[in-house]
Amino acid sequence: MRKIFIFTIAIATSLLVRAQKVDTLLNIYSDRPIDFSVKVPDGNYRVTVTLGSKKRAAQTVVRAESRRHYSDLVTTNKGQFQTVTFTVNKHEPTIDASTSVKLKPRELSYKNWDETLNLQFCGPAPAVQRITVEPDSLAVTVFLCGNSTVVDQEQEPWASWGQMITRWFDERVVIANYAESGLSATTFLAQLRLDKILSQLRKGDYVICEFGHNDEKEKRAGDGAWYSYSRNLKIFADRVREKGGNIIFVTPTARRFFNDDQKTLRNTHGDYPEAMRTVARREDVPLIELNGMTHTFYETLGFEGSKRALVHYPANTFPDQPKALADNTHFNPFGAWEVAKMIVMGLKQMGSPLVQYLRADWEDFDPAHPDSPDAFVWYPSGNTDFVKPDGN
Repeated sequence: MRKIFIFTIAIATSLLVRAQKVDTLLNIYSDRPIDFSVKVPDGNYRVTVTLGSKKRAAQTVVRAESRRHYSDLVTTNKGQFQTVTFTVNKHEPTIDASTSVKLKPRELSYKNWDETLNLQFCGPAPAVQRITVEPDSLAVTVFLCGNSTVVDQEQEPWASWGQMITRWFDERVVIANYAESGLSATTFLAQLRLDKILSQLRKGDYVICEFGHNDEKEKRAGDGAWYSYSRNLKIFADRVREKGGNIIFVTPTARRFFNDDQKTLRNTHGDYPEAMRTVARREDVPLIELNGMTHTFYETLGFEGSKRALVHYPANTFPDQPKALADNTHFNPFGAWEVAKMIVMGLKQMGSPLVQYLRADWEDFDPAHPDSPDAFVWYPSGNTDFVKPDGN
C-alpha cells in the first residue's frame, strides 16, 4: 500500500539564469529539490526538460512557479533520459507604467508573482540533464480567477485544484493562475487582477471563475448573492467577452460540513451557487457544477474518509507541527488532485474545445467513485507552513 510522503527538506539546490531564451546543459542530480529560475518578461514559455543522469538512476517530479504540477514521477535508469514538455505562464504585478495588481503582503514573496520563471525538480532522487525555455505565442491561455480553493498554494500541506489541473493539459494549453486566498469577486476586481488578465488575454483565450466562499461573508449594504455577487459575475463575463475571450463559471466547492447524521453534507453557501447558475443561464455562460460534484465526493468518502482530502493531520505529522490541523475547506494535495479532475470533467460535459488538448493518459473521473487516498503519492516541494490560508 502506498502512502503520501510527508517529509520536508529545508535547503534546495538553486540556479538563477537571466535571459529571455535559454538552452542550458545542467547534468545535475541531488537528493533534495533542484530549483531553477530564469528572468524573463511576462508571457507564456514552452519548457522542455530532459530528466535523468549519466551517473545514477533517478526519480524526478516536475513543477513550476508556486508548485504548479506538470509531471508525476519520472523514473530513469543510470544513463537513461526522458523528455517532458509543457508551457508555463509567467506574470508580474505590473499592468502598465502607472498601474499594478494590488498584491497582499504575503504574495510579495510568492514565486507566482516574481520576475522569474521558476522550475522545481523534486522526488526521491531528482536529476535534470537539460532545460530549454523559449517564448510561446501559440498556446491557448486559461486564466484562473478565484480564492484559496483555486490559488497556487505556495507551501505544503495546502493545495488547490488550480495547481493540479496543469498536469492534465499538454503544451498547447497554459494555465495562468491569478487567484488568491481570501478573495471574493469584489476584491478580485478591486485589486485589478482582472485588469491584469485582460492586459494579457488574446482572442480565443479562456477565463475560469470560481467565487462564493468569501463573497457570502460580505455584509455591507448592497452585498449579497442576488445583488453585488451577481453584478460582479456579469462584469467578469462582459469584460472578458469584450476582449474576445471565453468565460466559464464554476460554482463554489462545498465545505466539509456534515449534517448530524454524519452521512449527508449541508449547504454552507446559501444562495450563492444558485445565483451563479442564474447569471450563467441569463448571460449564456458555460458553467461547471463543482458544488454538486464536491458534495458527492465528500459524501462518498464519508465523514471520516473525507478528512483525507483536506488539511486534517494529527500533531507531529510534519516536523515542527506541535498542533493538529483540522481544516474543512482547504484541500491537501490528494483533495486538490481529485477536484482538478472534476474541473476537467466539467469541461468535457460542456463540450469545451479545451478537452482536445488533454494528455493521452487522461481517464474520465466520477466523484461518486473517487480515487483511493492510499494509492495517491505526493512528493513535497520542501517548504511547509501551518498557518491557515485566508478565507474559509
